[in-house]
Amino acid sequence: MINYKTEKEIQIMREGGRILAEVLWEVLQNLTPGVSEIELDQLAEKLILKKGGKPGFKMVPGYNHTLCISTNETIVHGIPGKYKFKKGDVVGIDCGVFYKGFHTDMSETISVGSLKNSEADLFLKTGKKALKRGIEKATLGNRIGDISKAIQEIVENSGYSVVRSLVGHGVGRELHEDPEVPGFLDKVISETPTLKVGMTIAIEVIYNMETPDVVYSQDGWTIKTADGGISGLFERTIAITDKGTEILTKTKLI
Repeated sequence: MINYKTEKEIQIMREGGRILAEVLWEVLQNLTPGVSEIELDQLAEKLILKKGGKPGFKMVPGYNHTLCISTNETIVHGIPGKYKFKKGDVVGIDCGVFYKGFHTDMSETISVGSLKNSEADLFLKTGKKALKRGIEKATLGNRIGDISKAIQEIVENSGYSVVRSLVGHGVGRELHEDPEVPGFLDKVISETPTLKVGMTIAIEVIYNMETPDVVYSQDGWTIKTADGGISGLFERTIAITDKGTEILTKTKLI
């Protein structure tokens, strides 16, 4: 069941989303060679608490961190550890904030010191383009399938693959709500939910440089590419309002 939000509830999510966007931006500025994953995780928690929010991911049973950090072949749910970033690493930072009863969720992937127009740089530009196009299709009266189709076309036309076992989602009082928001079409668009006023969703672009196949780690969380190739993750929380579509976790990037 889709949980539609009132304008007051969207305003709360807007405030929480602003906190999240500010925190993620600052974390990304600190993602440099020699810094460890756990240092970024600790920084994110400190910033969220200082701004009046709570780490949303720590509310997930069994997960004890503020961030999920996905380095190189890790697709999602990487547990922050002692690993220190190196030049050339492709690193996805996924973060959630819980604020006044509501969650927001976002992620960004960057390359640590890679040259412009390198293979990694071009790969990540594709993910950003796909996210932007997906958000553009998230308009009142369109369907979830319009978002899915837009993302899939950008990714696959660039020679990359969309991960099929992981999808975007509704977000609000729960971190994961209905509807699912795939980055690919698995049914005809007319059979997917219509975008209506009050819907708040996390649009995600989850894609690999090579094959879409994944492997699950023994830690119960980390999901990696089956072929060891790099992966990317881009995500924003948006709201469908009577005034248009609003990115609730907007940064200078998107």
